[in-house]
Amino acid sequence: MLKLVASLFLCMLAAAVQAADYPPPSEGDFIIKNFQFKSGETLPVLKIHYRTLGKPQRDAQGKVSNAVLITHGTGGTGAQFLRPEFAGELFRPGGLLDAARYYIILTDGIGHGQSSKPSDGLHARFPHYGYTDMVDAQYRLLTEGLDVNHLKLVMGTSMGGMQTWVWGERYPAFMDKLMPLASLPGQISGRNRAWRRMVMDAIRNDPQWQGGEYTSQPQSLRLGAQMLFFMGSNPVLRQQQMPTLEASDKALDAYVASAMKTTDANDLLYQLDASHDYDPAPGLEKIQARLIAVNSADDLINPPELGILEREIKRVRHGRAVVLPLTPDTRGHGSHTVAASWQQYLKELLAD
Repeated sequence: MLKLVASLFLCMLAAAVQAADYPPPSEGDFIIKNFQFKSGETLPVLKIHYRTLGKPQRDAQGKVSNAVLITHGTGGTGAQFLRPEFAGELFRPGGLLDAARYYIILTDGIGHGQSSKPSDGLHARFPHYGYTDMVDAQYRLLTEGLDVNHLKLVMGTSMGGMQTWVWGERYPAFMDKLMPLASLPGQISGRNRAWRRMVMDAIRNDPQWQGGEYTSQPQSLRLGAQMLFFMGSNPVLRQQQMPTLEASDKALDAYVASAMKTTDANDLLYQLDASHDYDPAPGLEKIQARLIAVNSADDLINPPELGILEREIKRVRHGRAVVLPLTPDTRGHGSHTVAASWQQYLKELLAD
């Protein structure tokens, strides 16, 4: 019995070591003065927080040859990728994005994490930003802040996946490869628009919101947390995790209670509203880089039965679409962060 316990302990220790077997990130802030948003509004000081792993390498012409930009989803930060199922798979020695070989850049998008956001003080007076603004700010971070003049790869999850499409159209010669995860190359519409509107309307119509000048989080934020919980996984996994009425209520209540401590209503309102300008469909032919888009069959936000990805990928010159089947390893929309479920396609993309 003691040998078994010791063996299990060593396995757990080895797994923990492997999960963190990549260099710690360096963090910094890039300041853009008088950043003008597409809405016409201007922010005197826009801060973009970032994390980097590895070091940039340049070819004989001075072009950076190993930079990788990874962008996060709605409500997330670049720190979300520093977890065993993502960084532990990809950034470790011998991983597909081994930090000893690649210069990895993880940003906090506008309105998220440690970058400038409404809850910093402007509240509902914060400029209304969109995905184009977020991508343009990332471009300026790279070119002006980090002296990166080319990217080997742009990849992102959910909102970051949508921004990957925007990157391919807005700066088509700036990268070699694109890998959007858990996204569709079309305007936010249908159920995806409806659940976002439900949360935004609940916050804006809540008397406790007080036009954004609340002193404690309005109770409408609870609906936002509940919707994020509902949309983020798949029914099979939820049933396994919550097999009874009591277990279901307990899990939902715990998630919402935690979210109410860490989420700000103005920030969430802006984060959801940022998708208003997203529509890469008219410009898909502009994409020059090799692209592999990966979705999962159990994604409630981007369900494969819509056929949008399969239809639109035909317009991407060097594009391919993959839909992962439902398996015990998929996590619905959250499959985008489980690298083991899709890294074979990243390997294919990098090798091509």
